[in-house]
Amino acid sequence: MKSNRIRFVLESIVRNNPTFVLVLGMCPTLGTTTSAINGMGMGLATMAVLILSNVVISLIKNLIPDKVRIPAFIVVIASFVTIIQMLMQAYVPALYGALGVFIPLIVVNCIILGRAEAFASKNGPLDSALDGLGIGLGFTLSLTAIGLVREILGSGSVFGQPLGVADYMPLIFVLAPGAFLVLGYLMVIFNKLVKKS
Repeated sequence: MKSNRIRFVLESIVRNNPTFVLVLGMCPTLGTTTSAINGMGMGLATMAVLILSNVVISLIKNLIPDKVRIPAFIVVIASFVTIIQMLMQAYVPALYGALGVFIPLIVVNCIILGRAEAFASKNGPLDSALDGLGIGLGFTLSLTAIGLVREILGSGSVFGQPLGVADYMPLIFVLAPGAFLVLGYLMVIFNKLVKKS
C-alpha cells in the first residue's frame, strides 16, 4: 500500500508532469522563470495551494451541490491563494515583488482547478494530498529547471550567484522568446528521457 502511494507520487512528478507532459500552467511557466529562484518560488506557492485545496475539496465534496461545484472549488482555491500571497508578502517580499501578478493568478491556474475536478472531488483526503504533492513537485521541479537554464544562459548566474560570464551571455534567454526556446528544448529532452525509462 505504501509503495503504491510512493509510485503514485512519482508518476505524478514524471509521467504526468504538468509542464513537460500535460503542458498545463504555461502562463506562470513562461512568465516567472527568468531565474531559478523565481521558478522555484512560483512552484512552491502553487504546490502549497494545490495540496491544501485538494485536501479541503476532498473533505467537502459531498456537501457541495453539483450546480455550484466549480464556483465552490474556486472559492476554496482563492482562499488558499490569498493566505499564501499574504505570507509571501510578509516573509519573502523580494520574491513576492518579483512574481507580482502571477501569485493571484494561481486561482485560475488550470492545474489546480483540473486536479480539484478530476481527482480531489472523487478521492479521499490522503490520496488528494499525495496527488497535490506529486503534481506540485513536478511543477516546481520543471519551473526551477527552466528558470535555472534561462538564468545561466541569459545572465550567467546560478540562483543569483554570478559565474563571471554575464558579459558574454545572450540577453534573449531572460526575455520572452528565451522562455519559449528553453521550454521547447527541455520538453523534448524530458519526453525522450521518460520514453527511454
